[in-house]
Amino acid sequence: MLMGLLSKMATIAILCFVVSSMLAQGAGLTVSQIVEPLRNTRIVVLALLANFVLMPLGAIALAKLLWLDEPFRIALLLVGCAAGAPFLPKLAELARGNVAFAVGAMVMLMVVTVGYLPVVLPLVLPGVTVDPWKIARSLVLLMLLPLAAGLALKARYDDFAGRVRPVFSWISNASLILVLVLITTLNLDKVLQVFGTRAILAGLLFIALGCGIGWLLGGPDPGTRRVMALGTGQRNIAAAMVVASQSFSDPRVVVMVIVVAVLGFALVPLSRAMDDR
Repeated sequence: MLMGLLSKMATIAILCFVVSSMLAQGAGLTVSQIVEPLRNTRIVVLALLANFVLMPLGAIALAKLLWLDEPFRIALLLVGCAAGAPFLPKLAELARGNVAFAVGAMVMLMVVTVGYLPVVLPLVLPGVTVDPWKIARSLVLLMLLPLAAGLALKARYDDFAGRVRPVFSWISNASLILVLVLITTLNLDKVLQVFGTRAILAGLLFIALGCGIGWLLGGPDPGTRRVMALGTGQRNIAAAMVVASQSFSDPRVVVMVIVVAVLGFALVPLSRAMDDR
């Protein structure tokens, strides 16, 4: 009973966080501010290379190096192929990174992920089928539409957008804290289940690898480099979870995705540590 209630609270908290975060980011930016950083062809190509080539290859290499069981290997590859985490703009804000670039990069990576997963996963995991609409639906409804609403509010009612943005930001911060507490509490037993399987080590190394790749490819600008590091280390767990739950009967695939999600919350304090101003 208690765990069921906590699970519902976690779902509501995630929805509140994602929607309020997108509204807050949209209400503080213009379309041109989001698009302008993406005109840098070099950084866009490097972001795509990091997230859709190097991270899947890194997942495969880590799985082989650590001799992971097949379900954990599959889950790590799923997470490696899924980019565009909804937490990225908030992490960028905490790290005082380039928030406009973070929003633009998140949208770009989400859109590419929806088309990338159905094409690539059947090639690397024979027998797997992926429904892109099920992945896209939640991303569009919960992220792109609130972002568009915030941008429209900023464009038409700038003063009002400036007044309500702090409210959206407060809701986003409060719900993020609640998400961290609830998700960790609900899934602590699942994390403990994989002790001794090297899955936790693989998840930690995978996240560290993503941050390292993003940092190295982020270029000379500190704000962009922070976003690249956080955006490559933080994966799109929602998209990976959709595929894991739809396409695999072994529950350990879902468990491993959850383990990476919980470990990924370490990027929240890391993002604060990046704020060296």
